[in-house]
Amino acid sequence: MAVSLENYLSHVRIPSPADKVYKAECCYSFDTPVSDGGLYVCMSSYLSFGRSYVEKYFQKTGHNIFLHLKKVAKPTKTDTESGDEIESPPKKKPIRLAIGVEGGFDLNVKQVDYEEINSIVLLPDFTVITLPDETLPDKVQLCVAGILSVESATLVNQIQSWDGEERKVSAYAESLVQCSDPKKIPPSGWKCDICGLTTNLWLNLTDGSILCGRKYFDGSGGNGHALEYYEKTKFPLCVKLGTITSEGADVYSYAEDDMVIDPFLSKHLEHFGINITSMQKTEKTMAELEIDANMKLHEWDVIQESGRQLQPLSGPGYTGIKNLGNSCYLNSVMQVMFSIPDYQTRYYDRINDVFNSIDPRNIPTNLEAQMAKFGHGLLSGNYSISSDTDINDEQQQGIAPIFFKNLIGAGHSEFSTGKQQDAAEYLLHLINCIDKDEHKLKSKRNPNDCLRFEIEERIQCTKSGKVKYTSRTEYVLSLPISLDDAVNKQEFLDYEHKRKQAEAQREKIPTEAIVRPMVPLISCFNAFAEPELISEFFSTALGEKSSATKTTRIKTFPDYLFIQMKKFTIGDDWVPKKLDVIIDVEDTVDLAKYRGTGLKATEELLPEASNEEKEEPSIDVNIVKQLCDMGFAYESCRKAVYFTNNGGIEAAMSWIMDHMNDSDFTAPLVLKSNTSNKSSFKPDESGVATIISMGFTQEQAIKALKATDNSIERAVDWIFSHVDELDSIDVNESSQEDTESKPKFRDGGTRYQLIAFISHMGSNTFCGHYVCHIFKDGRWVIFNDRKVAISEEPPKGMAYLYLYKRL
Repeated sequence: MAVSLENYLSHVRIPSPADKVYKAECCYSFDTPVSDGGLYVCMSSYLSFGRSYVEKYFQKTGHNIFLHLKKVAKPTKTDTESGDEIESPPKKKPIRLAIGVEGGFDLNVKQVDYEEINSIVLLPDFTVITLPDETLPDKVQLCVAGILSVESATLVNQIQSWDGEERKVSAYAESLVQCSDPKKIPPSGWKCDICGLTTNLWLNLTDGSILCGRKYFDGSGGNGHALEYYEKTKFPLCVKLGTITSEGADVYSYAEDDMVIDPFLSKHLEHFGINITSMQKTEKTMAELEIDANMKLHEWDVIQESGRQLQPLSGPGYTGIKNLGNSCYLNSVMQVMFSIPDYQTRYYDRINDVFNSIDPRNIPTNLEAQMAKFGHGLLSGNYSISSDTDINDEQQQGIAPIFFKNLIGAGHSEFSTGKQQDAAEYLLHLINCIDKDEHKLKSKRNPNDCLRFEIEERIQCTKSGKVKYTSRTEYVLSLPISLDDAVNKQEFLDYEHKRKQAEAQREKIPTEAIVRPMVPLISCFNAFAEPELISEFFSTALGEKSSATKTTRIKTFPDYLFIQMKKFTIGDDWVPKKLDVIIDVEDTVDLAKYRGTGLKATEELLPEASNEEKEEPSIDVNIVKQLCDMGFAYESCRKAVYFTNNGGIEAAMSWIMDHMNDSDFTAPLVLKSNTSNKSSFKPDESGVATIISMGFTQEQAIKALKATDNSIERAVDWIFSHVDELDSIDVNESSQEDTESKPKFRDGGTRYQLIAFISHMGSNTFCGHYVCHIFKDGRWVIFNDRKVAISEEPPKGMAYLYLYKRL
């Protein structure tokens, strides 16, 4: 070894099990060991840096010794005899609801072998010591070995791709009691013991009864006799006939209401004379049926513009995003968000100021830094080069936002997982995170200002004629879809009749023959503004219960307006489903008729209610239980029942569907009666101090703690979801700085132009795939994960989220 490391050893630490080692990507950029410059891992802090940032890090910290990681793609394997490139095996049909895993959807990638070239690099001169080198000091060698052997911190936090719901071993399997005189089940020729159906049959593992299952999402399937039998007998486990093979079968537990694993399945089947090793699969598994349900919607080809030779794009603003495993919802939201100038200016244009103001050790967990990094990754063009792993050279290298996904999902019950998510919910969650961060920074350049608007609600007592006006802050306008407003209603009804006939005869309908109801966007706005009747309304003017009408309008119009189409609903059988509908979208809209007017000169306000009049209704626990049994959070169910005045399961369910995107949807219900007695509440002093240190006033801190029973974490969330209520605090008691930090509404004109939309493929938000289209440089561009190309026929009518820009 020609170079002495004695002067560098003070900057070398041997990693312990508690240390986080970031060696998958640069903290400031999306450089990886595969990048041209490789990756430099600090041997003291274990943070990683690309070539563009390692020198700045050295100048800021004085840390001068790094482990340099570099991966070089090996030449493609070829046939030794012919010299031809070895072809990949043919694609297989997906059998699992997952992306990028065995049996899941093919991401069209090829396996590439890499040669790893590691070395020690000394700054400032970038002196290189090639590894391995046995002459290195023990401390250095142990540090290198520790860094190379430990899993990257980003990968430790990254959850594996979702494979539907992970099946658990049934609690009833081991102790299952089977009848003493079992019937022998033939290897074929099964039919339902009640209705004679020959498909979708389930064998009860207790007494051998063969009964049909429930209907599927599309109305096909069975008549539910297996469920009815369980309700009578309480025999818990059944197996789907036709799915039994030597590798297992579909087992359902009615007692646990879920697909399960039966470790003793072979023994249980043998009881009825079934030899599991000789059985062959003749029916689709439940996972395969769910895949078919998604593919059956015929959205995939249309939304992804499959079968077309789309012209690939690259360069600044045309960078793809790698799918980390069901992360397409994140990819689509971030592409659209960074197409908005406010987010570009806030993060990308100020990237140097942002990075320079933050301690390097905090970069991986700092939202402002990771947003700046994301913006640079998408807008610089540095990563829109072709990928080593793409078979057809259609995909870019793109960026892999592992840091960002972990950061935004941290502590969230859904976004911290690898499951597919609702893009609209993720958008609102991200906006909420940014709002909190901007408030903490006391920033005057919150990019969310361009999206924020107010909704005006007017309630009029039908007897007295007096009115009440309230407003709330929103970032996404949710519009209902009424199929009764379809312009092709009769044509669709005729098609539905033909479809049901074809299904009964087990015939397929050609894709080109499919008819979807077409609903004009303007009809959805009209439905949004339609007056709503409120029964059991307590009129403060009359001092008794009456009825009222509620009308909703847009009070302020933002620079950019997100519109969510309410495509996801609950069916009559309480099963989540998606409306397969086309929205007749106009590129330009004028929303002047939906602007709120505020109190008119001819109107008289309802008097404020006294404390005695604020009677809180009791909450029907039976309705709450029914909602909880459907899988909704307990506090959300209590709110639904409370705000619908115990109006029944349907009213509560409708409330849930309308409010499930609210930021405080799962937050505890706070009743007025719990907060009316000011003298009895004593705020937690440490809680007040903590909230004040985050940039809020003492009055806001006390009000939030009072509303959340002194819970600091819930109090902060409460503040952001009750902005309008906090605005009512006497301005004289607040500082000037406080006044400036209140939400800003950029009210303007009512004419808008469509500039982006996000589309979803699949039967519900928990599966499928998201793609976005953005209008850039005078043309529509499709962003499908790492594929970026000119769109030939943008499927505007099939979108889930639209983004309009004010003209």
